Amino acid sequence: MLTDSHCHLDRINLDAFDGKLDNLLAEAEAQDVGQFLCVCIDLEHFPDVKRFADQDARIWCSVGVHPTSEGVQEPEVEDLLQLADDERVIAIGETGLDYFRIEGDMAWQQQRFRRHIRAAVELNKPLIIHTRSAREDTIRILKEEGADRCRGIMHCFAEDWETAQQAMDLGFFISFSGIITFKNAEELRDVARRVPEENMLIETDSPYLAPVPHRGKMNHPAYVRHVAEKLAEVREIPFDAVADITTDNFNRLFNLKS
Repeated sequence: MLTDSHCHLDRINLDAFDGKLDNLLAEAEAQDVGQFLCVCIDLEHFPDVKRFADQDARIWCSVGVHPTSEGVQEPEVEDLLQLADDERVIAIGETGLDYFRIEGDMAWQQQRFRRHIRAAVELNKPLIIHTRSAREDTIRILKEEGADRCRGIMHCFAEDWETAQQAMDLGFFISFSGIITFKNAEELRDVARRVPEENMLIETDSPYLAPVPHRGKMNHPAYVRHVAEKLAEVREIPFDAVADITTDNFNRLFNLKS
């Protein structure tokens, strides 16, 4: 079985599936995708994210505010603690730093990031980390806030080997998305070859970043199979091994029954 460790089900256009989540899940199941983490990017839409997890036992969810989300409710530690106090909420995030899309003083973004880490440490629930053009500050703040106590996922990883090593030293998992299928992603594929089996995960980040051969189209969880196939090719191991390893890793990180 495959696990999509990061998707945004609330943002997928279900019109493509006759308006029904069941049809999307059936298409995923046909590709042997049987477990999903629906990731929250702002508190205003957390009820929508949570609704998906409540209506299907195969779906888990997170709570958090994306680093580039502006003009939204700012998450306090207490807010995150309260909303995450539910067995269907297994992670804190998506959180982190993104200096690519936003310029200027990043102090507000760093403080938001720190609040997420503090909530995750208190709850002992893993973090979902987004980092772009901010690798040094991301690792530094994770260390300063003791994120090794809760661990987590470096989602949609697109950084270098040194960053991967530093994250893994803190107990984090490295999650590969459709980016590893892109023609110009050879450096990332080299990272994918080197990450230890016990640290690797796969995801779609759907509806974004559809893998080849669907690049440019709406992404959805069934396409995580293409990520697994590319990872198997890069590492020169059987597809079934990638499926088993990444699903076992997901279950181990989140203390879920296999």
